[in-house]
Amino acid sequence: MNWSNTIRQVHRWVSIAFTVGVIINIAAMTQTQPAFWIGLLALVPLIVLLATGLYLFAWPYLATRTAKAAP
Repeated sequence: MNWSNTIRQVHRWVSIAFTVGVIINIAAMTQTQPAFWIGLLALVPLIVLLATGLYLFAWPYLATRTAKAAP
């Protein structure tokens, strides 16, 4: 398996973790005083999603640029 497929798979699984974190965050907001770490529960996967999503977005453009540069 190459890096692109691995990053794509990580991006999919982290998106599931992010969705679960958002659902937990919404459920915690209905309580009287939610804990601070509950808010961070969705923020940590979001940072990973940003990094992997930017890579997946830029990869086709970078691949065509290197393919054009190669003789």
